[in-house]
Amino acid sequence: MTTMTNASVREFKMPDVGEGLTEAEILKWYVQPGDTVTDGQVVCEVETAKAAVELPIPYDGVVRALHFPEGTTVDVGTSIIAVEVAGGAAPAQEAPAAPAPAAEPEQPAEQPAARQPVLVGYGVATSSTRRRPRKQAPDASAQQAAAAVQSELNGHGGAPAAPAAPAQRPLAKPPVRKLAKDLGVDLATVTPTGPDGVVTREDVHAAVAATQAVPQQPAAPAPAPAAAPAQTVAPASYDAARETRVPVKGVRKATAAAMVGSAFTAPHVTEFVTVDVTRTMKLVEELKQDKEFAGLRVNPLLLIAKALLVAIRRNPGINASWDEAAQEIVVKHYVNLGIAAATPRGLIVPNIKDAHAKTLPELAGSLGELVSTAREGKTSPAAMQGGTVTITNVGVFGVDTGTPILNPGESAILAVGAIKLQPWVHKGKVKPRQVTTLALSFDHRLVDGELGSKVLADVAAVLEQPKRLMTWA
Repeated sequence: MTTMTNASVREFKMPDVGEGLTEAEILKWYVQPGDTVTDGQVVCEVETAKAAVELPIPYDGVVRALHFPEGTTVDVGTSIIAVEVAGGAAPAQEAPAAPAPAAEPEQPAEQPAARQPVLVGYGVATSSTRRRPRKQAPDASAQQAAAAVQSELNGHGGAPAAPAAPAQRPLAKPPVRKLAKDLGVDLATVTPTGPDGVVTREDVHAAVAATQAVPQQPAAPAPAPAAAPAQTVAPASYDAARETRVPVKGVRKATAAAMVGSAFTAPHVTEFVTVDVTRTMKLVEELKQDKEFAGLRVNPLLLIAKALLVAIRRNPGINASWDEAAQEIVVKHYVNLGIAAATPRGLIVPNIKDAHAKTLPELAGSLGELVSTAREGKTSPAAMQGGTVTITNVGVFGVDTGTPILNPGESAILAVGAIKLQPWVHKGKVKPRQVTTLALSFDHRLVDGELGSKVLADVAAVLEQPKRLMTWA
């Protein structure tokens, strides 16, 4: 990568788009070299471990270079695009692309502070980019003495062999070190191409490619299957015609880590109840004709969400979290209702803030907006933070029920199964009724069986007799 030194060229760095994330993948570029950009224009879409977000450029100018292609994962703080500002702006207004030179502090006090590239709605932490000094190598005399001793130990006479280069720990960022470990690459054998001798992701992949190419060079009368075990850690050591490998990254990687952490941290208990929801389904059809819900999405999930909110109001202890450090149970006096949503990038759980305070039409509007935003892949990181309880609707896939895993930091999650016409004893006779099965998982550290059972029973009671939405309000 060529570093631009023209004073009129600004380097826009990958910002921390939320919650201290260390890297993001470039999903799509909306501009190309030579394009004119304006302050606030979205230039690319990136995906972090939490969500896909769009990045606006913070100044006017002409794009001179895109430093990374689509699909590349880039560390926060790394320059991703170079823009030549219109008319050649003064260096004092530039966003620094590298550690500030010594002369930088001597700028006149009246000049404006350098503008940092930030994502709308997020700040940037002020941190030094100065690298710590590397340990000094042993002096020449010490190296020669060590080489002489080694020569004697090896039984050599005469002049010792040239001293070996002192062993130094390769410079690489934590994500790159993890990548090398996963691929079985020794960083000491990788040729660094990054600034100041830093090993980059591309260097690691290049090293892997080089090792894979070596066995192909010598001619052999027939393929040697015995050489395969040596490459078991290489990404290409599988039958590409019969298998497909999908890198685990972004939202899916974060979800996987969160689910493992939740499953092995919080002791899960799941309870089930099968309930006749015929009256609820009739109410849904009536609300669709109500002018108060004109233009809003009205479906069973709306009334299920309202039923859960009523149950939480009657049993507030379920709306809590476990503080391990303080050894305290934190009871929340608000409900941020999470709705699990399946997207092409993986499962996400955005939540409706202060759902407990919303009227039924307001709740319908919030649910509709949440679902449409998730489907478009535009859910913001903030929308997925601070949830207190969650609903996961597995019924849309035709599934009767499941044992859901808690969203990290929450104490309960309600799974809703498919609503089906089934034979049911109603008023002493077997009749076809709309029936579903609910499953409630809860953290047994802070929710005992009695509390969990009461919450699940209340949800079922409201769905069986929706008039309880009024009598229990």
